[in-house]
Amino acid sequence: MHKEQDKPQKHARYAMPDKKLLRTVGNAIADFDMIRAGDRVLLGLSGGKDSLSLLHILLHLQAVAPIRFELGVVTVDPMSDSFDPSPLKDYVPALGLDYFFESQPIMELGKEHMQGDSYCSWCARMKRGIMYTTARREGYNVLALAQHLDDLAESFLMSAFNTGQLRSMKAHYTIAEGDIRVIRPLVYTREPMTAAFAQEAGLPVIAENCPACFSMPTQRQHIKELLRAEEQHNTGLYSSILTAIKPLISENGPK
Repeated sequence: MHKEQDKPQKHARYAMPDKKLLRTVGNAIADFDMIRAGDRVLLGLSGGKDSLSLLHILLHLQAVAPIRFELGVVTVDPMSDSFDPSPLKDYVPALGLDYFFESQPIMELGKEHMQGDSYCSWCARMKRGIMYTTARREGYNVLALAQHLDDLAESFLMSAFNTGQLRSMKAHYTIAEGDIRVIRPLVYTREPMTAAFAQEAGLPVIAENCPACFSMPTQRQHIKELLRAEEQHNTGLYSSILTAIKPLISENGPK
């Protein structure tokens, strides 16, 4: 049993999420059994609006939920001139959380070792590997990532269009090594909800948290614009997409 398991951790004041945002996250956590009693959850924090929003949501849930869990934070610094997450070094500890800041020259390594892959895919794999290593080293059994419903919808369409396969990101799964569970508590949450919360709460959002994606057009951006245009004519678009992909994002869905 981990220390402090029988009582909530004490933190500096966090930003209070609105009820609708909390409901989408709470429902996702319950539906996919994401957080269990005694879990040690490590949040991957890029400094973007989504991960900062999830940070404050998890702090609130930790304070009020009947299930006790521990919370820590990790940031992977890709050591890019155009992206500086170092302001988080003061911000996160001020909330009373253990914080792990891992620096790796991911962009430079990509130039040397990428073989026919996109930079975004390479970067995502590298960052996940670093976060898994940090979780193991520090004794965390759950890694929380901040992809939201918009991200899942985009991944679904990209897979269908490019590979002919019906796939998207998993809401909750155990990695191949069997020692870490990965959860995405924002899978029911729309991107405009995190953007609004981050702005209203004055969260210290760090711009351009994926520098290569901002320096060149990406297929994901094309899909994002396609969905935005379609939603103007179909206000229930994302609700329909969620219904379609829900079997795919469960742990028992296609790998």
